[in-house]
Amino acid sequence: MSHIATLTFSPSLDSATLTAKIYPEGKLRCAAPVFEPGGGGINVARAIQRLGGQVLAIFPAGGPTGQHLTELLQAEGLRVAVESTRDWTRQNLHVLAESTGEQYRFVMPGASLCSEEIHGLRQKVAALPAHSLLVISGSLPPGMDVADLVDFIVFAKQNHLRCVVDSSGPALAAAVAEGGLLLIKPNLSELAELTGLVLDSPQAIITAARSLIAKRASKLVVVSMGPQGALAISADQSVQVVPPPVKKLSTVGAGDSMVGAMCLKLAASASLEEMVRYGVAAGTAATLRHGTQLCDRDETQKLYQQLATGS
Repeated sequence: MSHIATLTFSPSLDSATLTAKIYPEGKLRCAAPVFEPGGGGINVARAIQRLGGQVLAIFPAGGPTGQHLTELLQAEGLRVAVESTRDWTRQNLHVLAESTGEQYRFVMPGASLCSEEIHGLRQKVAALPAHSLLVISGSLPPGMDVADLVDFIVFAKQNHLRCVVDSSGPALAAAVAEGGLLLIKPNLSELAELTGLVLDSPQAIITAARSLIAKRASKLVVVSMGPQGALAISADQSVQVVPPPVKKLSTVGAGDSMVGAMCLKLAASASLEEMVRYGVAAGTAATLRHGTQLCDRDETQKLYQQLATGS
């Protein structure tokens, strides 16, 4: 089993509450907030932990919000490598309006990182054992641009780490242009933008993904397809897994749960089919839970077996 680490450049302390209804000007009386860790790589790490895996979460944190975030992760039993920062870690706010069932998500800009703090994160990456999986997930904060992200990918490859990148927009495009990745997880529109191809059929999706594989952008491509699940593609295989019909309570955390589950299977050298099936099972399991909760291990295993048998 390979070592797994996640790298989150823009973590957050997420607070969730509810109120009767949302309207302008007046005071909105809210319930006591619930605090949870947030940020792409951090949630991937939490999903791996919930699924029974071992993982190290690398991230910057500063101020009382950063301390609270770190304490929450440690309370979950997660191993952390924290780079202390001058700026306070951001705090996001999620509000549920009970009268309508609508959820409002107020996402703040990430805390900026200076060059010394970026260097500190790089040194934590350098300490990882060779051939570890390094999952880089989430947005970039002020003080970082796509060139810094590419530098991290180059540095990781020089240290013989296998990179999984789950991002979007210019960050994903820059990572793909650098290449040498183990896994990327674009959705259909992102894959079309990356390749410039029209994705009007399953074969067109496979062809587009393999054009990236042929350029050595990534060894594996898993395309998120919404209700149609996911299509996993390698140089010589393709497997589509469609999730079973379930009553979704929330889609928050589904993508991070999926990535975490797939990385567990990658670390265990599982087959392409096992990897994507477990990923879809974990992503689906996350939708069965309220708010920002991630996948449950027992529910994920149940769905995994259901997908395997087709029952």
